[in-house]
Amino acid sequence: MTHPIVKLLTQRIALGLLLLLAASALIFAGTQILPGDVAQSILGQSATPEALANLRAELGLNEPALTRYLHWLGAALQGDLGTALTNGQDIATAMGQRLSNTLFLAACAAVIAVPTAILLGLIAVRYEGRWPDKLISGVTLSTVSVPEFLLGYIAMFLLAVKVTAFPSVATIYAGMSLLEKLQAVALPVLVLVLVVLGHMMRMTRAAILNVMQSAYIETAELKGLRPFVIIAKHALPNAIAPVVNVVMLNLAYLVVGVVVVEVVFIYPGMGQYLVDHVAKRDVPVVQACGLVFAAVYIGLNMLADVIAILANPRLRHPK
Repeated sequence: MTHPIVKLLTQRIALGLLLLLAASALIFAGTQILPGDVAQSILGQSATPEALANLRAELGLNEPALTRYLHWLGAALQGDLGTALTNGQDIATAMGQRLSNTLFLAACAAVIAVPTAILLGLIAVRYEGRWPDKLISGVTLSTVSVPEFLLGYIAMFLLAVKVTAFPSVATIYAGMSLLEKLQAVALPVLVLVLVVLGHMMRMTRAAILNVMQSAYIETAELKGLRPFVIIAKHALPNAIAPVVNVVMLNLAYLVVGVVVVEVVFIYPGMGQYLVDHVAKRDVPVVQACGLVFAAVYIGLNMLADVIAILANPRLRHPK
């Protein structure tokens, strides 16, 4: 008989792959229904009808949409994301450095945001209903409510223009030391931390408060354990599944949702790369970026599901 964990893991992974396939179809369909003509945008308004017809044939635009989708998907599965129409560069090669820059930015934000959110959630639970809880909840809710671009411009104005402590443009390049890179990305990291901190903190607080109603928490209190010890050592481990889920969702946002922040700070990441080529109507690049973003988002959600399943003692030790 198949173990419940193996069965659930198989179902989650299969569902994730199915979602990625559906996302690839939506991405391809979305780029096909965009207004305008790719050949016309490449050759310009002065192109002759013969030149346009030749370029459409060369790009395979005359083939049925399903045929083009299957060719594109098959090539992507083999690691071939195509060639950029605007400059003829291999997309996978050009995207490699951009993706690493985005992952670096997301990792810096996650290293700060995740432990801070969990710690603030623990403090809010410890002082539930009192001024520390109200202060933490109010501040984090305020930062969540402000759009990223506005937070970015406020941070830029205060810390780059008024104080001149950090550069307003987050430019990194090969050869920079780690310290130089950290100084360059300080402002976009600050904005990303403020954006995701509130959501993670509030979900951590809610998950722990739900566990605090359990009978074993009352037993720990009767034993005379300190409140913070009860919260950190007894409540948090049993609330780990929802906490991991919300952390993974926010990590996915840090990779996929950085487009606005990267554009504000002119950061050379995937978001800026996508926006640049959307403006040029470079469809293969837009498709490749969308597919990578979808894969990262779905992959991190699958990882959250796997961790939640493995953290469930009822599934690890079935009767």
